[in-house]
Amino acid sequence: MSAFHYSAGVLHAEDVPLTEIAARFGTPCFVYSRAQLTETYRAFDEALAGHPHLVCYAVKASSNLAILDLLARLGSGFDIVSGGELKRVLAAGGDARRVVFSGIGKSETEMREALAAGVLCFNVESESELKRLNRVAAALGTQASISLRVNPDVDAKTHPYIATGLKENKFGVPFAEALLLYREARRMPHLAVAGISCHIGSQLTELDPFVEAAQKILELVDRLAAEDIALAHIDLGGGLGIRYRDEQPPSIEAYGRALTGLLRGRRERLIVEPGRALVGNAGVLVTRVEYLKHGETKNFAVVDAAMNDLMRPSLYDAYHEVQPVVRKIARASATYDVVGPVCESGDFLARDRTLALEEGDLLAIGSAGAYGMSMSSNYNTRPRAAELMVDRDQVHLIRRRETVEQLIALERRLPD
Repeated sequence: MSAFHYSAGVLHAEDVPLTEIAARFGTPCFVYSRAQLTETYRAFDEALAGHPHLVCYAVKASSNLAILDLLARLGSGFDIVSGGELKRVLAAGGDARRVVFSGIGKSETEMREALAAGVLCFNVESESELKRLNRVAAALGTQASISLRVNPDVDAKTHPYIATGLKENKFGVPFAEALLLYREARRMPHLAVAGISCHIGSQLTELDPFVEAAQKILELVDRLAAEDIALAHIDLGGGLGIRYRDEQPPSIEAYGRALTGLLRGRRERLIVEPGRALVGNAGVLVTRVEYLKHGETKNFAVVDAAMNDLMRPSLYDAYHEVQPVVRKIARASATYDVVGPVCESGDFLARDRTLALEEGDLLAIGSAGAYGMSMSSNYNTRPRAAELMVDRDQVHLIRRRETVEQLIALERRLPD
């Protein structure tokens, strides 16, 4: 489904016109659909129904408490990469026993907090982390449940910044060293070996890399079993892509069939960690045109959103669809770069888009539900945008717009 649709020439989120949201809450703002989030989570859950499983939402994709709360109510687990994300999950009503703690740089403080909360598992990414976690657990008089994140050296065929499964990437332990590290972990008295983890990258648009990585991981699982190292779960990560422009990613159903087919006859629980695929197309960024600049070689639509609101175009040269909130067929169109007011030439949201615009018009930047607000910043002392959740004909303010006063409240001038 798509919860964002035109009715009488006006773009709606579910049953609410985006014009109404902009008038009430201002721009820029992120708008999410509860119905689309719910439907997409259920699609993952149903696609994996043929095998014992746990869907752990990758919190880094979009971490607002309301989104986490909604997913927790639906039964989701959570994949976290920081102590801050753990606190968000707990504040939103999430169950720590359904949390996997990933990330390559866990501090001792984060380990202690996660152990105290009782997380399901630590996805350990190095020998040094293994030893540190054993020491921290010993100091607390407890055991840490662990899996090793194994790097299978599989090309995810995605942007190099979001590929994580190759030898040159910083993530995970090398495949060739994994067996030795599992043997070492088994000897550590304050670690309990529970599973194995793998994540090869994000925005994958083919099934073959998923299958290739899973097959290598399953080979290792069988070698571990031969040494009496039995695993309770196999975590195959996330990374399923979405459609931003003309991509044709596999359906959630096809993804589920592929993974559950590989695990047919096995007793280990399957864990997956979708992020972008769950929330990406459930959100848009609404922005207003401040100025139109017509030049000799370029036309610019200067809007009130910027790279600090949506970093992906500047960081990855990523494409996001741009739609007028109100369709006005009679106007003449032109080709524009849609840019923000930040003092950087890299501050753009879209390039070379044919649009019929006037100053004051509203635009909706599509596929902004993932890595929009969660990657936003206060560059140029710009307060971050408001966030809204639409539930049929209701709009819930789930994050107020920041103020400059809030931004400087933690700072102090020098003494006289």
